[in-house]
Amino acid sequence: MLTPDALRAHLLEARLAGVVGTGREGSLRRYRLFAARDPRVLIGIDPEGSWTGPELLALMAERCGVSADPRHTSGADVIDPALTLAALDAFAARIGEVARRGGPVLFGTGHPERLLGFYAGLADALSAAGCEVLTPAQGRCVDILTRFGLRTHRLDYVRGIALVREPEAGRPGGEPGVHSHSPLPVRVALEAAAESGGPLPELVVGDHGWLCGAGQLGFAAIGPADSDDPAPFVGEAEGRVAVTVPVADGARSDHYLPLARYVLEQARLSR
Repeated sequence: MLTPDALRAHLLEARLAGVVGTGREGSLRRYRLFAARDPRVLIGIDPEGSWTGPELLALMAERCGVSADPRHTSGADVIDPALTLAALDAFAARIGEVARRGGPVLFGTGHPERLLGFYAGLADALSAAGCEVLTPAQGRCVDILTRFGLRTHRLDYVRGIALVREPEAGRPGGEPGVHSHSPLPVRVALEAAAESGGPLPELVVGDHGWLCGAGQLGFAAIGPADSDDPAPFVGEAEGRVAVTVPVADGARSDHYLPLARYVLEQARLSR
């Protein structure tokens, strides 16, 4: 059994919480962009509140643990591991609830190179518990605005986890996908699920645009977010995102596997 103390030690050692690799300068810049309603940072959330720069800094200090001092403008960000653990417990409660109901679940990630294994472990356990892991819009093209201009991507699934990849990249079902913040893939997936008359997800599990885009559309959505990503925390504060777990998203992929183990143990789904 992975205890909270053992997981806390892992979070600190792997720099998933505590002093993390995310830079303070970049985080403050993204808070300013969010306050200016830059869609690259909103990633699917349409804020109801004004969310000025100072308000965002206060929210991120409360929900994530970053310094609330606006004079602190350089160095590394800090994520409070106690907040990470509390959010993981809430995340696990949601996973356990949908498992007990046998409800359909949709997984998606904009960080396949880091988080695919984390989600895949959860998807495997939910499938074994009788939940349908949905894969709508397999192979559908999605036009996403990137820093290189409008680029066409293909929606694909690896181990039941949705991601996007360049159309010419690899064989279907191969790895890796591309890093994306866009909410367009989850909108395409959910629209396809509705059009087919198939089940809609009772829970969407993901990050970036998958988390925010699904939450904005009214679906129960849970997932991780880094300290430079204010949109999921705003979505949570305004009631559109169910659970946001503050955790650094740039670590090695294997560092996230103990988090999946902890969630499954808390949800009573570990084998």
